[in-house]
Amino acid sequence: MGICVILLIVGVLIYQNLTKEDYNPPAASSHSLRERAPISMPGKTIENKKIVMIVAHRDFRDEEYFVPKEILETAGAKVKTASNKMGRAIGADGGDVEVELLLENLNPADFDAIVFIGGPGCLENLDNENSYKVAKETVSQNKVLASICISPTILAKAGVLKGKKATVWSSPMYKSPVKILEENGAIYQDEVVVIDGKIITGNGPEAAKEFGEAIIEVLTKI
Repeated sequence: MGICVILLIVGVLIYQNLTKEDYNPPAASSHSLRERAPISMPGKTIENKKIVMIVAHRDFRDEEYFVPKEILETAGAKVKTASNKMGRAIGADGGDVEVELLLENLNPADFDAIVFIGGPGCLENLDNENSYKVAKETVSQNKVLASICISPTILAKAGVLKGKKATVWSSPMYKSPVKILEENGAIYQDEVVVIDGKIITGNGPEAAKEFGEAIIEVLTKI
């Protein structure tokens, strides 16, 4: 009986560790982002559109920020970076970016699109009332709202995904993000990128390019 109890405890601990490990999705590629060839977006322009990308001050997911940013800027957009702290924000894979705007001071009226970036530091840094307020104001002002990886759970908690189709990062051992979306009224879609009106969601690093292209697609229609 004692051995069975010990084995049960060990099993639970292993499961908990696997769950925490799975929460951090792997990088999309082992190659440096700076070594990639420039991205070309022929025929797609969003000249002078203003976009703000919101990242965790520590451990945002590099691909989800740098890849869409390059796509958006190549298409002519003016991109700023916001975070929960000023200074240089550091990605989970070592990339860094200078923060230009404090999240609590962000006014969606100043931009055409608001983009939340995911990563292992996303919920610790961005899952708060400041983000909820930004998400709500973005929708109420009829602006484009985009979110990738784990960050769609922030939109769900803000109440802006109710009745909306959306995707989010999850894994076989970590289904909580999907549950959060559904509990807050979202219609979960097991897709790489989902567009529902002016709300765009992506499910992780591998979706970075398609996510950036989806933002352009929506912005070219307004």
